[in-house]
Amino acid sequence: MNISYKWLKEYVDFDLNPQEVADALTSEGLEVDGVEEIQAIKGGLEGLVVAHVLTCEPHPNSDHMHVCQVDLGTGEPVQIVCGAPNVAAGQKVIAATLGTKLYDGDQCFTIKKSKLRGVESYGMLCAEDEIGVGESHDGIIVLPEDAVTGMKAAQYYNLESDWVIEVDITPNRADACSHYGVARDLYAWLIRNGYKTSLHRMDVSGFKVDNNDLNIDIDVQNTEACPRYCAVTIKGCEVKESPEWLKEKLNTIGLRPINNIVDITNYVMMAYGQPLHCFDADMIDGNKIVVKAMPDGTKFQTLDGVEHTLTDRDLAICNAKEPMCIAGVMGGRGSGTYDTTKDVLLESAYFHPTWIRKSARRHGLSTDASFRFERGVDPDGQIYALKVAAMLVKELAGGTISMDIKDVEAEGLVKKFEVKLDYKYVHDLIGKTIPVEVIKEIVTSLDMKIVGETEDSISLEIPAYRVDVQRPCDVVEDILRIYGYNNVEIPTSVKSSLTIKGDVDRSNKLENIIAEQLVGQGFREILNNSLTKESYYDGLETYAPAELVRVLNPLSSDLNVMRQTLLFGGLESIAHNVNRKSKNLRFFETGNCYYYNSKKHTADHSLNAYSQAHFIGLWLTGNHIEGSWAHANEATSVYQLKAYVMNILVRLGYELGGMRIGQGSNDIFAKSLSVSDRNGKVLVELGLVAKAITSRFDIDQEVYYAEINWSMLTNKLQKNTVSFKEISKYPAVSRDLALLIDKNVEFAQIEQIARNSEKKLLKKVELFDVYEGDNLPEGKKSYAVNFVLQDETKTMNDKQTDAIMKKIVANLEKQLGAVLR
Repeated sequence: MNISYKWLKEYVDFDLNPQEVADALTSEGLEVDGVEEIQAIKGGLEGLVVAHVLTCEPHPNSDHMHVCQVDLGTGEPVQIVCGAPNVAAGQKVIAATLGTKLYDGDQCFTIKKSKLRGVESYGMLCAEDEIGVGESHDGIIVLPEDAVTGMKAAQYYNLESDWVIEVDITPNRADACSHYGVARDLYAWLIRNGYKTSLHRMDVSGFKVDNNDLNIDIDVQNTEACPRYCAVTIKGCEVKESPEWLKEKLNTIGLRPINNIVDITNYVMMAYGQPLHCFDADMIDGNKIVVKAMPDGTKFQTLDGVEHTLTDRDLAICNAKEPMCIAGVMGGRGSGTYDTTKDVLLESAYFHPTWIRKSARRHGLSTDASFRFERGVDPDGQIYALKVAAMLVKELAGGTISMDIKDVEAEGLVKKFEVKLDYKYVHDLIGKTIPVEVIKEIVTSLDMKIVGETEDSISLEIPAYRVDVQRPCDVVEDILRIYGYNNVEIPTSVKSSLTIKGDVDRSNKLENIIAEQLVGQGFREILNNSLTKESYYDGLETYAPAELVRVLNPLSSDLNVMRQTLLFGGLESIAHNVNRKSKNLRFFETGNCYYYNSKKHTADHSLNAYSQAHFIGLWLTGNHIEGSWAHANEATSVYQLKAYVMNILVRLGYELGGMRIGQGSNDIFAKSLSVSDRNGKVLVELGLVAKAITSRFDIDQEVYYAEINWSMLTNKLQKNTVSFKEISKYPAVSRDLALLIDKNVEFAQIEQIARNSEKKLLKKVELFDVYEGDNLPEGKKSYAVNFVLQDETKTMNDKQTDAIMKKIVANLEKQLGAVLR
C-alpha cells in the first residue's frame, strides 16, 4: 500500500525524514518495500533561479533575439541570448543555469553553453510551459519587482516534493490499511523513542443534517454478511473536477482522480481505511436500499462492463427492483455518479470478511475496497467515515445533507476485547524483563485502555479496530514490536535437548545422496509449486480429476488444485527452457503429491479421504550428445532414462533380482515400463510422455519421464540390513539361449520364470539381442538371453549346470511356449 509522507504528517507530528519514517515503520512490523520521491513538477525546478535582467540589447545577427546581461545572484553577471518578445532590462525573471535539465513530456534536454547566431549564451530565460508552472508560451515569465534575485525557483513557487512509502501490509494488519492507521503505529513508536508528538484527525463535530427532503429506506435482509449498514443523502450537489489538493493526494499514491464525489470516497478510504460507495439517488428505484444475497444464476454487469453470474453466496446492494453492486467488491452499471448527478446517497458499511473474500475470488475481482473488507475494517468506524465524506461533499460539491444518518447494526457487532496480561507472562515470552511502566506506556500509546491493575498484571480493553489482538500473546507481540526486537539481547547460553534420528532424517539423507548422484550425472534440480492447474488432468484415468485435492479459496484457476504427479511442473520448466533455445535438458525434482479418495470420506473422519506420498521425478529431452568432435549427435532415449533409474535403485541397495519390470499402463505415457516389487506394488514408472500432453505445453520434442515412489521405496529399505560377504573363490558359468517366442511376450516374464526355476545359483539374467524379421514365423520374435550361474561353495560342473538350464528351458516352454532355436 502506498503511503504519502506529506499526507501522513497531517495525522501525526514528527520531524523525521522519509527514510527515517520507513525505518521506523519496518522496525515495528510494517515492512517498507521502498521509498520514492514524487515531484509536483518533473525535475523539481532544480537549477532554476530568480534572475535580474540588467541590460537587454538587440542581437547583432537577428531581428528578434536579444543579448542580455543577467544577475543570477552569484556575483558576476552572465550573458544569455533570449528570443522572447517581452524581455526587457530591469525585469525579474526565471533563469535556467548551465546544467539544468528541462522536460517536455518524456523528453529531457540539458542547458549547455551555446552560440546563437554567433553570440555565446550561458543559460536560458524561461516561459511558463518550459518549466511546468503553467501553459503560456507567449513570452518569458516576468516576476514582481520584489522577487529576490538568486532565490531558487522551487522556493519561490513553494514547491515541495512528496515521498511515497510503499508498505507491505500483512493479512492480519487490517488496521494499518490507511494513512491514519499507519499514523497510529508511528505515533506509538515516536512515544516509545522519546519524541514529542501528537495524534489527530479531522473533526466531525460540525456535522449536521440540514433537512429531511431526501429520505431513503434501508432494509438489511442478510445480517450475517452485512452486520452494519450506514447511509446518508446529500441533495443538490454539483459533480465537477476535484480541487488541486485532492487530485494531488490521489495522484501521489497512484489513484486516478475522476470527479469530486468519487474522489472524496477514495480519499476517505485511503485516509481512514473505510471503503465508501456513492449512488446517484435518482437511480435508486423505490427510494429503497435492500442488502441481500441474490438467487443463483442472477446476471449482473459491473462498472467495467463485464457480466457476472451471481450465486446465493454473493451479497448485493439492491434497489427495489434489481442489484446495483456486488457488496464490498465493485459497483454495477448505473450505480455510480455522473455529470448529471444532483442527489447522492453515501454508503458506509461493515461486511463480513469471508463473504467479501469469497465473492472477490469467485468473480476474479480485486479492488481497493475488497482488499480492506476481506481483512476486516473497523466495525466502529462507519459513522465517522460517513460524516467526513458528507462534510467534504458539502464543501466541494455544495448541496444539503438531506437525511438523518441511517445506521442498521446487528447486535453485538462492535466488540472491545478484554485481555488480562500477566507481567511474568510478558517477560517469559519475550525472554527479557521489561519495566512495568514501559509496558503500560506502550499499550496506552497503542490505544489499549487499562481498565484494571494489580501488582502482577493489568487488564486491557482492546479497541474494536484491532481485530488481530484478542489474546495475551497478541498483546505481547504488539509490545515487542514497539519496544524493538533489536532491544532484546541474544542470550549467551543455549538450552537444547538431544534427539534421535528418525525415519524422516534417514529419508532426507538418502534423498540428498541421490540428488548428488543425479547432479553428478548432469541433471539440474528444479522446484515447482505444489499448487497446479486442474485442466492438466482433464481426460486422464490414472490421475483422475475426481481424485484431486481442491483448494477452497484458490488465488487463480492456474493454482486451484494440489498436484497428483510431478510431471506437469517439469513440463512447465521444459517449455520455459525450450522457448529460450535450451533444448537438451535433464531435470529432477523431489516433492509430495496429494490424493483424494471419496470412498474413504465419512462425516466423522473426513481427513481419511486425503493422502500424500513423496516422489522423485526425472525428465530427459533433446540430445544426449550434441556438437562433439569425438561422437556423432545422439538423441536421448528411454534406455538412458532406465539406466539412471536403475543406478538409483542400486545406490540405495535395492535387490534388483527382487524386482519385476513390465509394460506400464499409466496414460500419461505413450509407451512405458513399470518397476514393481514381488507383491506387485509399483515403485517406478517411466517412459515416453504422450504427445497429447506435451502438445498442451507447446513442446514439439520427445520428453522421457520417470517417477519414483520415494515413500514406498524408503519404507521397503527400512527392512534391509547391511551385510557383506567375501568375493567367491569359484568361477561363474555363463550360458546363452536363443528363444523363439510370441511377440507379446516380455523379457520380464522370461526373467521371472528363470529366477523361479533356480533361486539360489542363478545370479544374473540379461537380454543381449532381439530379432524380428525374415525367416521367423509370423507373430514370433527371437530373444538372445544370457544366464550367469555361480555356486559360492564349490566349482560347478557341466552336469549341475546342464540340469539347471534344462529346468529353465522346460519352464519357459511350458509357460511361454518358447522354442530353442
